[in-house]
Amino acid sequence: MAQLITTLGPKAADELKAILPHEHVFVDLRTSDQPGYARADPADVIRLMAPEIEKARAVGISAIVECSAVGTGRRADILKVVSEATNFPLVAPTGIYREPWVPDWAHAASEEELRDWMLGELQGEIEGSGVQAGWIKLSAGDNGITECEAKILRAAARAAAVTNAVIGSHTVRGHVVREQLRIIEEAGYTPERFIWIHAQNEPDFALNVEMARRGVWIEYDAIGGERFSDDFFIERIRRMLDAGFGDRILLSHDRGWYDAAKPGGGTPRPYTYIQEVFLLKLQAAGVDEVTIW
Repeated sequence: MAQLITTLGPKAADELKAILPHEHVFVDLRTSDQPGYARADPADVIRLMAPEIEKARAVGISAIVECSAVGTGRRADILKVVSEATNFPLVAPTGIYREPWVPDWAHAASEEELRDWMLGELQGEIEGSGVQAGWIKLSAGDNGITECEAKILRAAARAAAVTNAVIGSHTVRGHVVREQLRIIEEAGYTPERFIWIHAQNEPDFALNVEMARRGVWIEYDAIGGERFSDDFFIERIRRMLDAGFGDRILLSHDRGWYDAAKPGGGTPRPYTYIQEVFLLKLQAAGVDEVTIW
């Protein structure tokens, strides 16, 4: 039976309802050489983020996928504390963000060493936190994948081939996704277990369709933000449905979060816009509830 690996242990499908596939609870987008990088009092994170998690629960969200990988302030220990305080499952990643956020140890590591490190977190725990990684989060440069990023991706594909883990990548342009798919297929994995994170940023919609045709999950994950209107997302979703790929779409906000670089963690943004506003607009545009879910 398929299970979702969370901070509260494995969850079966019948234990879950709506899941937000791309959000953040704790983030630090500074590089790791900055003073205070990824540091916070867990109690402060709970105070800031527990109310947002409770709002998400109230609108029917049953789990949140946390997307802060190594390089963006990953703190699985803090995720566990927040999760236990709210009795709400989070899904933590293994994996490494793109350059220049790739840490020195990952630059120096071999592909084999990176594979073994990811396998250790997917099959065991993250940094002694008691949290098992539930997926792999990576990234690639906007204009092309670097040699180091490609090494990390090959290692991820090899680890995923053992565990059947999903690989999600913050990738802005479709031609870079095309190169990523070539790499993971050569490493023995499948595009059907790959999520194109931030697919809305690709201006050429045909590339969204091309990747969906190859089996990739197309994630539109800035819903409710300032850059893209709801009408933009509704049009993209309708065109994906018309192309026959409604079953390859993921929707999320890319919201939250406690930011360790800001005093008091900054001001969080709620995880509720899709449930409270966007899905109603989607239905008003003619997309029925059965299709949505």
